[in-house]
Amino acid sequence: MAVAVLGPFVATVNGTSLVPSAAKPRQVLALLAANLGRHVSVTAIERELWGDTPPGRPAAVVQTYVKQLRRALAAALPSSGPDAKELLCRTHTGYVLDLPGTGLDSHEFERLARHGWQALARDAAEEATVLLDKALAVWRGPVLADVRTGTVLQTEARRLEETRRGVVESRAAAYLSLGRHAELIGDLAMMTDRYPLQENLHALLILTLHRSGRSDEALRAFRQLRAALVSELGIEPSQRLQRLHHAILRDDPQLVSAASDLAVF
Repeated sequence: MAVAVLGPFVATVNGTSLVPSAAKPRQVLALLAANLGRHVSVTAIERELWGDTPPGRPAAVVQTYVKQLRRALAAALPSSGPDAKELLCRTHTGYVLDLPGTGLDSHEFERLARHGWQALARDAAEEATVLLDKALAVWRGPVLADVRTGTVLQTEARRLEETRRGVVESRAAAYLSLGRHAELIGDLAMMTDRYPLQENLHALLILTLHRSGRSDEALRAFRQLRAALVSELGIEPSQRLQRLHHAILRDDPQLVSAASDLAVF
């Protein structure tokens, strides 16, 4: 059994995909899978599928979708062992998808991230880089990339993406402390494209470019961020980012020390 949500949706049993081609049942299974082993209320499913405009008798429609999912599950299960109703079971107020022995990739990502942050807190930078690299390697693309999502799944996707951003920042801090700045440029460039107004990511990219002997690109990155902040939000970059900019302009020797990071600005 395999379930994965950090990229295109995967839900297989014995090599058979359970993911429906129809959009609504696919959405229901994705919501249950994202909460693997946890209760999901019928109310949450209805909100995910229809928002504020549910059809008549929405609970009955949800029940129909669940029956379709159970049929697909039953067809993939071996003749011995639990049946589909045990694995996709009804509670008083909702449903639980419980696939014993099956790990969810988002849980593995968060476990690795948590251990990586703990290693950073102990100043174990080498250990932190290994754990945070493994955490980011779990991702295969945007959360549920091939599922049409409603408000409930979108909230979960934003939470996971925000955690991913935090892992990228922490990983960059660990790499910088080890003098491995050149390895960061590609990932940080990708993340600043994704989050064009996120100052901390830009600051890490600017510092990394400068340490890699690409100060002209670092200064250009600052100017691009400043233009975006002024245009989109009507604000100037933070004092910390401006101090970093001025330090690059005067070629502050502290900038190239592996012992220094953004905390000094």
